[in-house]
Parts: sequence; structure tokens; C-alpha cells
Amino acid sequence: MGIYLDLEERADHACELCGSKQNPKAYTVSPKSGEQLDEIISACETCISQLDGEEDINPDHWRCLNDSVWSQVPAVQVMAYRMLSRLSETDWAADLQGMMYMDDDTMEWAQMNLGGSVVHKDSNGNILTAGDSVVLIQDLNVKGAGFTAKRGTAVRRISLVADNAEHIEGKINDQRIVILTKYVKKS
Repeated sequence: MGIYLDLEERADHACELCGSKQNPKAYTVSPKSGEQLDEIISACETCISQLDGEEDINPDHWRCLNDSVWSQVPAVQVMAYRMLSRLSETDWAADLQGMMYMDDDTMEWAQMNLGGSVVHKDSNGNILTAGDSVVLIQDLNVKGAGFTAKRGTAVRRISLVADNAEHIEGKINDQRIVILTKYVKKS
């Protein structure tokens, strides 16, 4: 029972995502086992039901992530990142996700269940996240658009292709295109 008492103490008997004090429970952050304190969070029933897809996502409820993205607990960072990814169609969620900072191991953990275990990496092996800015490392002929994207072109606020680690999306010359990750470096 020690791990659960430590969790309650760490979370101050509240949901670590939204701050609710209404009956928070231990929630194991997949694909971890939940055998260590760093692998679980304290979450309320509202958060858990939306995380697990049992209930439709209420974007207004998740504005609480403004605070939890700054948590020092990796499991909380992972769940905040994953929920912001699910809400990435809203500007505030994409902006907030773009401001997040996680070490490489935590980022890899966060991206594990966002379309399988797909992790997007640039040409130098740096992990890419939605909202990052990248620079093209060579000229790219953009098929169907009739232009060449020049080496050194900055692409801001990229999106990740969930089922393919080699593809990202971004805007160049006001056109949204798919770019191979091997032709970009994170800026």
C-alpha cells in the first residue's frame, strides 16, 4: 500500500491533471506497469473517463492543463501531452503543447500511444513534436504544387502523421504538404 500513500501525498489528495479533489484514483500511464510511483498519476473520474474514451472529450475541461504541463512528474507530463495531442485541432491546445518541455525519454514515452509506438525524429535523431519548427536540409520538389521548397526554408508549427514516423505535415508557400523527416532538422 506504500506506493498509493506516496501518490496521495505527492498529489495532495487531488487530481494531478485538473486539480479536482473529488475522489481521485491511481491511474497507470501506459505502457508502464504501475509498479513504481513515477509510472502512475492521481486522476479524478472525469479525467479518467475522457482519457480512456469512455466519455466524449470536453475541450473546456482540459484547459486545466495550463497548470499541469509544468509538473515535474514525468507521468503527469506524459498524460498532459497525450491529451493535448488529442485536442490539437484547437489552437490553445496546439500552442500549449508547443510550449511543453520534456526530456527525450519522457517525450518518447508520451508519444508511444499516439498512433502505436510511432516516434518522429529529424535527420539528426532529435524527437519532433507537434508544433515544433523545422528547417529543410535540402531542396525539395513539391509534386502537384509546381514549386521547389528551398534548403533552409523554415516550416513552423508542424503536425505529426500519426501512423508514419517518417512523415510530418507543414505549410510552405501557403500550401500544406507532407515532408519526409529525413529532410528536416529541428530548429
